[in-house]
Amino acid sequence: MDKIYLYPLGGISKFFLPLNSSGVIELIILLAGPLAQTLAKALLLIIIPEYQELILMYHYGILVFNLLPIYPLDGGKLVHIILTKFMPYKSSYKTSIIISYIFIIIYLFLSYPLKLNTLIITVFLILKVYKEQEQTNYIYEKFILERYLNNYKFKNSKLVNNSNMFYKNNRHIIKQNNTYILEKDYLLKKYEKN
Repeated sequence: MDKIYLYPLGGISKFFLPLNSSGVIELIILLAGPLAQTLAKALLLIIIPEYQELILMYHYGILVFNLLPIYPLDGGKLVHIILTKFMPYKSSYKTSIIISYIFIIIYLFLSYPLKLNTLIITVFLILKVYKEQEQTNYIYEKFILERYLNNYKFKNSKLVNNSNMFYKNNRHIIKQNNTYILEKDYLLKKYEKN
């Protein structure tokens, strides 16, 4: 774990996790946040039971909000984990960004008439999603570079036309013209020429 940020209504833990990590590992880490929050709720209910209604309101409010499919919330990350099972990594990342924008619009529509806190949260979410969108090529290049630098042993193989079609947790055979190139050779050629 790299950093932990604690806020009055929750916290965020940041750690380095390779982009090529197993979806199961990502899911376990993703579920650790809501689990820790649920344990904190239980502890607060024991310590100050007279505030049960307030504790439950904050707990469920934060839990439901955090599960919205908006990147970088846990719900948005969960959508991305699911999409990587069915789509190439770059496409799944872009699709999770589009889904995030759609749900921000839905969130705004359901929050009408807007209050100041809703407006602040919405602006924050739009800025975060936009930042993720701007980093799409950087994130994907990092995903590819990890594969070049590490000797991942994926069980499944896929035939693709270029590196933009790479799937998570798969090795690839790249078809170029009428030749087939192993992913390792393709990446070696890509990074050694630079």
